[in-house]
Amino acid sequence: MKNIYQFQKIAILALVFIFCGCVSVAVKENSKMTSQETINQDKLLRHIVLFKFKENTTKEELQEIEDTFAALPSKISEIVDFEWGTNNSPEGLDKGFTHSFFVSFKNEEGRAVYLPHPDHKAFVEVASPHIEDVLVLDYWTK
Repeated sequence: MKNIYQFQKIAILALVFIFCGCVSVAVKENSKMTSQETINQDKLLRHIVLFKFKENTTKEELQEIEDTFAALPSKISEIVDFEWGTNNSPEGLDKGFTHSFFVSFKNEEGRAVYLPHPDHKAFVEVASPHIEDVLVLDYWTK
């Protein structure tokens, strides 16, 4: 009888150790996933657009292009950050590019909604006749 009792104690202790080990591994794995999710949430997908406009583009036409692009964040909810400006670099390396638009998304799905979005397409229609050249770069922040 005493041997059975000792065997039960040993079996229960073994089960407790196995259970604790499983819980520990699960907590560590969950911790890793949470850390990885946090890292991904901290990154943004940047979409940079640089424009070189035709010489005959008027100030009024440039203003319409700027206003149309600047209105996109209020029309496309996937845009999480936006800024733009005109070149003022003293280096002389702009190659005629004068305007930079900087659009940020949480993920590639947001960009996938933005690109064919009717308001983005409307902007392209307004700007296209005046664009001599365009440069677009997308990257994940680090």
